[in-house]
Amino acid sequence: MKFIQENILLIAVALVSGAMLLWPYLRRTTGGPSVNPAEATQLMNREDALVVDVREPGEYGAGHILGARNVPLSRIDDTPVAKKKDKPVIVYCDSGNRSAKAAAALRRQGFARVVNLAGGLGAWQQAGLPVEK
Repeated sequence: MKFIQENILLIAVALVSGAMLLWPYLRRTTGGPSVNPAEATQLMNREDALVVDVREPGEYGAGHILGARNVPLSRIDDTPVAKKKDKPVIVYCDSGNRSAKAAAALRRQGFARVVNLAGGLGAWQQAGLPVEK
């Protein structure tokens, strides 16, 4: 007990450091599986994956992945995304945060093959892949 009292600051720093190390891992796992832009392109070309942009309509209008369907995160629960729930679905936003929430919502709706585009539209553009307006 004396050790804990004398080293409370050291223990607090160790706990905070451990939490900071685990945070990226926990964020990644809560959104489910994610794919990079190259893997997303393969899913689109080989398995005819549905691409869903969960950004707001104004953001979608400024530029989106070719053929992407716009279903804002705020409407993901009340907008039908696809008829076949076994078809692969790729969700994305600007950075991957909103799309992780959307992916979890789609899984709750029964979609079996939902993946999040890691890094969102920013990663897609950095990979030199096309967008349309």
